[in-house]
Amino acid sequence: MITKTLDENTISLMPEDSDDLLTIRRILKIDDKIIGETTRVIKQDKEYARPDKGERVHVRLAIKVEKISLDNVLDRIRVGGTILESNNESVPHGTHHSFTIKIDEGFNLVKKKWSGVEKKLAKSKGKKTKFILIAIDTGDCGIGRLKGTHLHLLPNMYSGSSGKRYKSSFKIEKFFDDVVGAISSVVEKDNFVIVFGPGETKKKFYNYVSKKPIADKCKFKVIEGIDSGGEDGIHVFTKSDAMKEVMADTKLAKVSQIIDEVMFLANKQSKKFSMGIEETKKANEAGAIESLVFSEKAIQDSDEQEIIDFLNDVESKGGEIFSVDSTIDAGLRVSGLGGIISLLRFPLEY
Repeated sequence: MITKTLDENTISLMPEDSDDLLTIRRILKIDDKIIGETTRVIKQDKEYARPDKGERVHVRLAIKVEKISLDNVLDRIRVGGTILESNNESVPHGTHHSFTIKIDEGFNLVKKKWSGVEKKLAKSKGKKTKFILIAIDTGDCGIGRLKGTHLHLLPNMYSGSSGKRYKSSFKIEKFFDDVVGAISSVVEKDNFVIVFGPGETKKKFYNYVSKKPIADKCKFKVIEGIDSGGEDGIHVFTKSDAMKEVMADTKLAKVSQIIDEVMFLANKQSKKFSMGIEETKKANEAGAIESLVFSEKAIQDSDEQEIIDFLNDVESKGGEIFSVDSTIDAGLRVSGLGGIISLLRFPLEY
């Protein structure tokens, strides 16, 4: 998330991914003020205009927050409130407006007083490392863009090769060119591009792409041990030991480690973990939570504001919190464990 402190009460925020939207949802409170660009339908007062016809125009509004709703599916937060200020005289103050917070769209958030947890959440942690994942085989190639714990998959690519290549005019270099073209559309400077897949195709691709201009823009790395290509190969990688080694300092690796540790403790019948909302709430009441992972299921199955307040309370007591979504195996695993799990500082009896 890109942030900038404008004054004592105002911070400019721009979410870059789904995790950032969830962070903003944890910061937003009723009676806060949001200032940003939006659209609004303005009724026409012309003599022959239809009474129900209006024109949608771009305006800059300040609204007082009265209602907040997170939409994980569409990656947005909808904020309802009363208009306090407007740069268009046709937009009356005191009327209601719905403001939508989306990825890559900035706004200013004004609070009467920022709490310690809110300031910590809003503090920019610098640019997140993005990974481009390439699971390539002779027949197909899967490409994924991983940022934080969110995985975006591009359409699977197919080479058109036949099983009996010696009878065809198939040239793998043409396939490699298509793959380079696809990743060129999503890669950014200094991204890490991780190449894997069965057989020797991954090494051939690496040798081929190393001579292309894109190799000067980002860092390529070939890894062994992933014997699937295409979209399946991407999913295999995100839950593999190879991922934990290559991406050891990333959020996804930390989340995977926490999940594995919880499962290990469960098998040992240890009391140093919690699963589900009720157990985790009791652990928080005891101040026992060291680290917590939750998925969108925790919010979908409970009162949204109640869960947001709970997460902020955990953080205020020193717990480390991670969100994870269903685009990766880790998110599905957490959802299957009740949507929320935690590691504890000391054992508890529930």
